Parts: sequence; structure tokens; C-alpha cells
Amino acid sequence: MKELICIVCPKGCHLRVDEENGYKVTGNSCPKGADYGYKELTHPTRVITSTVKIHGGIHHRLPVKTSCDIPKDKIFDVVRLLDNVEVESPVHKGDIVIENILNTGANIIATRNM
Repeated sequence: MKELICIVCPKGCHLRVDEENGYKVTGNSCPKGADYGYKELTHPTRVITSTVKIHGGIHHRLPVKTSCDIPKDKIFDVVRLLDNVEVESPVHKGDIVIENILNTGANIIATRNM
């Protein structure tokens, strides 16, 4: 039995996930908590936020994020790849900086205008 704290909403339900009974989740106040508990033990994912270099902007770094969650085991590979990315201004919030990063299905998108 694994114990987790749900991060889907601010309530922070204390979940118990029974791995031996089909990953049955208890302690959740809503269905999202049950989904989170199951997914966290079977295929954990995260949304990545970071920055990339930008030339001609008001700052030297452009904030970016993944368009959807990616497998947790790819986080460091994505961040290492972003270290080498450089873009040119102007960039608009929502612009795709990298399409389908590491074949995850997620795009890297700008999170502000610059």
C-alpha cells in the first residue's frame, strides 16, 4: 500500500493506493484524485516549466513550458535539450518553440510575449 498526497487541487487529499488490488485508490474526495493516484504509480507524468535563451528580447531568457504532461523519466532529458535552444524576438505567448519534444507528443511553448 502506497500513500500519496494528491496534487491535482489545493485540497491535498491523502491517498492510499493498493498496488495488489489493481491500484485501487482510497482517500480521494473526487474522481480526479483516483485518476492521479493510479497514474502516479503506473505512469507518472509532469508538466515542465523552464526558460530558453532569446536574442532581441527585453530579457535574456524566455519562459517556456510543455503543452501537456510528459513522462517523468524524460524530465532531465528535456531540460538538457532546452539548455541549447536559442530563439529570436519577437515571440508571442503560445508560440511553439519546439514541436513534439523527444517524441513525447508535447510541444514546448512560450509563456509570455517578448
